[in-house]
Amino acid sequence: MKVLPQSLRAALLSLLLLVLLTGLWYAATLPKAVSAPSPQDEYAQLMGKASAAPRDDNRFPSPLVFARVAATLLAHPFADNGPNDKGVGLQLAASLVRVACGYALALLVALPLGLLIGMSPLCHAALDPFIQVLKPISPLAWMPIALYTIKDAGISGIFVIFICSVWPMLLNTAFGVASVRREWLNVAATLEVSLPRRIFLVILPAALPTIVTGMRISMGVAWLVIVAAEMLVGGTGIGYFVWNEWNNLSLPSVIFAILLIGITGMVLDAGFGWLQRRVQYAD
Repeated sequence: MKVLPQSLRAALLSLLLLVLLTGLWYAATLPKAVSAPSPQDEYAQLMGKASAAPRDDNRFPSPLVFARVAATLLAHPFADNGPNDKGVGLQLAASLVRVACGYALALLVALPLGLLIGMSPLCHAALDPFIQVLKPISPLAWMPIALYTIKDAGISGIFVIFICSVWPMLLNTAFGVASVRREWLNVAATLEVSLPRRIFLVILPAALPTIVTGMRISMGVAWLVIVAAEMLVGGTGIGYFVWNEWNNLSLPSVIFAILLIGITGMVLDAGFGWLQRRVQYAD
């Protein structure tokens, strides 16, 4: 009997789980029978302690309602009918642009600084206290400072992405550089290789797998941060879209945006996963 490849079996299992979760979702949102009000409920309504309107026990949208809303949103993803009525494609593109800008700034800072920290124990000892203090600060804590100093919501979002995504890249770069085999550095020193050539021909290639791992983690942090930041600053972006649809009481649109955020994050992570596999080397 021929055994299916593991990748195909994993895909079939994922499909089965998706069908199961959708079935549970559908079953949980089936209309429920409304029981007759009890004497206590009638008395409470007469006394003004409860609303006389019937309660809706099925507020969460069903998969069919969600599918209709998703089809409507996907029909015109790049529509632009004003500040508060933009297609979900435009909102997603705005978030991706902000992420790209903040991530590029973090990359420009993290790589040289991480290289310096990894190569110099003195710099590591001097800068490590600042890194440990700044690293765990929430992105939402940075937003008021960014808005007050920069006074621009879009640039403030980029700054928050930068300040929160720089640390994984910085720490992984420093760790990768510090972990380069001492024998390789000794050989380069014996051959009197200059410092710039030693950095680009020995240190960076050896530390590249660890550096790309930090870049992958930072991208996940950046995508997580921008959604939270956009919910605060408004304007455009997928995070603002979620908040705006919630204010409009459109829960199916919120669910669709959440799924879109997750799928986009998965695609970004898959891209860095592919890059990570390309730069790995065998010992």
